[in-house]
Amino acid sequence: MTLVEIRAAQRTFEGAYMRTALSQFSFALIILKIFTSEFYAIGALFAVYGAAVMLGAAYRRYQGNSQFFSTTGEDGEKKKKFRTSGNSVLLLTCLSMSAYVALMVLTWQLDG
Repeated sequence: MTLVEIRAAQRTFEGAYMRTALSQFSFALIILKIFTSEFYAIGALFAVYGAAVMLGAAYRRYQGNSQFFSTTGEDGEKKKKFRTSGNSVLLLTCLSMSAYVALMVLTWQLDG
């Protein structure tokens, strides 16, 4: 895999995580600015979720730096290896599920 392909993959994934985090921050600001005080907990949830996605992006970047590597096989031949980013995907899946469960709980607790 060439250096250009590695950089393109990093740019794609890091950009997606950062756009997601920024959209969560924007949505949190909209909720905090437009709605009444009973919705502040939901706005805070989206702000915390955005920060968690940013931390997930940093973790993904840390993992991405060692995603492509070379090893020497038993026969002495150099082999290029690729390790998937399953850990960061699992982390962000758990964060997202937790945020959605918390959102459902906060929505049910709103006064009708």
